[in-house]
Amino acid sequence: MNTAKRTEIFQRLQAANPNPTTELEYGSTFQLLIAVILSAQATDKSVNLATRKFFPHHGTPQGLLALGEAGLADYIKTIGLYKTKAHNVILTCQMLLDLHQGQVPEDRDALEALPGVGRKTANVVLNTAFGHPTMAVDTHIFRVANRTRIAPGKNVLEVERKLIKVIPKPYLLDAHHWLILHGRYVCVARKPKCPQCGISDLCEYKEKVL
Repeated sequence: MNTAKRTEIFQRLQAANPNPTTELEYGSTFQLLIAVILSAQATDKSVNLATRKFFPHHGTPQGLLALGEAGLADYIKTIGLYKTKAHNVILTCQMLLDLHQGQVPEDRDALEALPGVGRKTANVVLNTAFGHPTMAVDTHIFRVANRTRIAPGKNVLEVERKLIKVIPKPYLLDAHHWLILHGRYVCVARKPKCPQCGISDLCEYKEKVL
């Protein structure tokens, strides 16, 4: 795929959704971090249903520590891997207080040192909270990048690096959100909705569903 085609794709995605953002609900950078940790192998909808119950009264590192691992686990038991996530979240709260004055660090290495935070989670926080032009490649973005041929790659890291390299700079900050939403609602896994797709004429997928 050439640069002109990629530019046109992102121009259209921007025109259709000028201010894209995450579908996770949060009221602070800390709450975003916790929501993203909880969203691993879970839907944003299921995370929002859970966090609405405890963010209002326990939405700080101190608040979650007061709630405790068992208390948090009870709130998030509808989310996959909830016991492990509750354990990691409580440890993360303690580390934030011990090492970062309770603030979420604007630094990849410091973020990835937190329990339950991998590269993808760090990328989401850096992009959404701090405005870094990062690319958090999940299953949706991996599929869209390969299927459309915007940035094909064999693994998540390869796709991430290619996207950062080939997406025109004016669109890089919001590209993560546009691609994830496109994969979630249009370029879906089993039967992509090509007739409703706003970039189908630019997409290089050979088996388009027309």
